[in-house]
Amino acid sequence: MQAVDSLHAVVNARGSARFTVVLVWLLWSLSGVAVCAQDLPRPPGLEPDITFWRRIFTEIDAEHGLLHDNRYLGVVYDTLDLPPGAGTRELNRVYDKARNHYRQILLQLAKGNRKQLNREQARVLRLWPKGVSSAELRRAADRLRVQQGMADRFRAGFVRSGLWMAHIRSSLAEAGVPAALAALPHVESSFDPGVYSLVGASGLWQFTRATGKHYLTIDYVVDERRDPFISSEAAARLLRDNYDKLDSWPLAITAYNHGITGMRRAVRTLGTKDIEKIVRNYEGRSFGFASRNFYVAFLAAADIDANPSRYLGKLKREAPRQEMVVTLPHYVSVKALEKSFGIPAAVWREHNPALLDVVWQGAKHVPKGFGLRVPTAKLKAQQADFLAAIPASFRLQAQSPDRYHKVQAGDALSVIARRYDTTVSELVAWNSLNDKHRIRIGQMLRLPQSGQSP
Repeated sequence: MQAVDSLHAVVNARGSARFTVVLVWLLWSLSGVAVCAQDLPRPPGLEPDITFWRRIFTEIDAEHGLLHDNRYLGVVYDTLDLPPGAGTRELNRVYDKARNHYRQILLQLAKGNRKQLNREQARVLRLWPKGVSSAELRRAADRLRVQQGMADRFRAGFVRSGLWMAHIRSSLAEAGVPAALAALPHVESSFDPGVYSLVGASGLWQFTRATGKHYLTIDYVVDERRDPFISSEAAARLLRDNYDKLDSWPLAITAYNHGITGMRRAVRTLGTKDIEKIVRNYEGRSFGFASRNFYVAFLAAADIDANPSRYLGKLKREAPRQEMVVTLPHYVSVKALEKSFGIPAAVWREHNPALLDVVWQGAKHVPKGFGLRVPTAKLKAQQADFLAAIPASFRLQAQSPDRYHKVQAGDALSVIARRYDTTVSELVAWNSLNDKHRIRIGQMLRLPQSGQSP
């Protein structure tokens, strides 16, 4: 019931027809098996790869890793014990030692002498099809890779997913996207909306800034990539757009990672839309391990998500939060929300992750037109009319003004930060800088308000 109530609140706030959306979602869910079979093919040749990722997601935790062939994931040489809490450098030492060991075995086998093998050499050879060529074994010696386990992350993500799963499924149904795609955040973020990647991707669906700006509001006050509800609607539209351009769900899903242009190039290069042939044979410069495995990893996650009792035991999803969405007709400060409703800023922040630090630290107001998520369980009974409960003196007609610094010759962010009593990280956040070390002469940098931090 909580899930349905939460979904209704969101749907009403968006001005959609509640009954229609929910009915579409239910019909789509009932036909999910047929949709998956028809639109999400599972070529037999990719099943070993799908099995590999199911192991990574359900059997192998972060303190272990699988040493495997990076092209044929069914070839797993060893399970490695990883030092708990180890950093990148220490992990790389473990990986390098294991890779060097098996590389020598493969190179020895590649010499062609397959008689009088020791036990370990014989075991490694049996991992490959009978009659595997020496050339293939030599290539395999350069394809050794370690995949760290993710079972603990996946389980935590499965529990968290309940907060948004009803809305995700309804968003996919409304966009005409297969219901199984609700499992994709398992691969992207483990359903953690606070995740940032090394390339700047953010949120549950890991939108980059460039892609996100086509579907979402992203500025120095609001970043909708961080909102699981809004970003799920955007992801559904993006996936549908990918399908409309590629006419294949396996390609559309892979394009979510590799891009439309990249997948069109793969199809053109190989003359096929067959996902297995592309995964096995495409040698595009940027078609790396992540892109090559994106579809099979998704299928593995979908298998688990569809049958959690089989793979995860008695694990239950978290219940959706009790909240409603109110579109603000004016600007309002976080302090005003605290005073009007007696709800701490930390609670408001938990429900409204799209608002950036500049809002929570008081330098900017919650914007006019923002869809504020209100924790209904925290509201007093007499405050049924939310907007009326905000005193007129707290209803602001303008955003806090910006201050700027024009970059001069010899300026650096560290120098500017000291001058205005702020920090480099805050300047980066205020200006949505991709590289904290690169600014240009003449560039206008937003600064905190006097006496405040962003």
